[in-house]
Amino acid sequence: MLEIVLETLLDSLKLLPFLFVTYLAMEYLEHKAGNKMQIAIQKSGKFGPIIGSVLGAFPQCGFSAAASNLYAGRIITMGTLIAIYLSTSDEMLPILISENVAMSTILKILATKIIFAMCAGFLIDFAFAKKKNEKMEIEHLCEQHHCHCEKGILKSAVHHTLEIFVYIFLISLALHVVIHLVGEDFLANLILNRPVVGELLAGLVGLIPNCASSVVITQLYLEGVIGAGAMMSGLLVGAGIGILVLLRVNDKPKENAQIIGLLYVIGVVSGILIELSGITF
Repeated sequence: MLEIVLETLLDSLKLLPFLFVTYLAMEYLEHKAGNKMQIAIQKSGKFGPIIGSVLGAFPQCGFSAAASNLYAGRIITMGTLIAIYLSTSDEMLPILISENVAMSTILKILATKIIFAMCAGFLIDFAFAKKKNEKMEIEHLCEQHHCHCEKGILKSAVHHTLEIFVYIFLISLALHVVIHLVGEDFLANLILNRPVVGELLAGLVGLIPNCASSVVITQLYLEGVIGAGAMMSGLLVGAGIGILVLLRVNDKPKENAQIIGLLYVIGVVSGILIELSGITF
């Protein structure tokens, strides 16, 4: 067991420099373009699902939370909101980069998320077209939800790096212990050889309103425990803290349940389609 802990710790420590550089670059871009991105999504109108799905794919502090606020104020449509949720990558991108995954693979994953998000957004806007209500005052919840954007680029990058490092270490350790106890083949067959089950379970993990969900899904995929379909299901459903903010600021419980239900169904169905089509990344 001590050997497993030390091996997992060493593997995780190797990722630290890559994680820090990635988060530092992301924080810089966010501070330079974050407000412009929110303004762009506010002015997107009927093209919201296009703009939202593309902007959502770029991980930044609280973008899904900002989208939830904009939807609560009826500044963006339900289709745009769900497009942003579906394309949001959360911690997937930094982990893939730190693990030296081929850039072509990363781009294919991001492109797939954007395409599914865009199509779903337009379909939802077509099916649930409603008149905009009066605009409500938009709350700024970054600080309350611990995004740490306000602490400056360096401190924020260090915080995110350490936080995700701990997640990666704990998740990897748990996975390695399970593999040691039950065997890698048994664990993989438990999901990989059961059609639809992997996608359903991954979608449930994706619903966890925390960056841990994207870390779990990405790590399981990189370890070969889940396939491309299950990975995509979890990452599509995962919307970071966006759902938490939606539940707080949108005082329509039935509508919130509808949005969460749509998010889960779209993510799982998309994952199943990917698995059945034999698409790999």
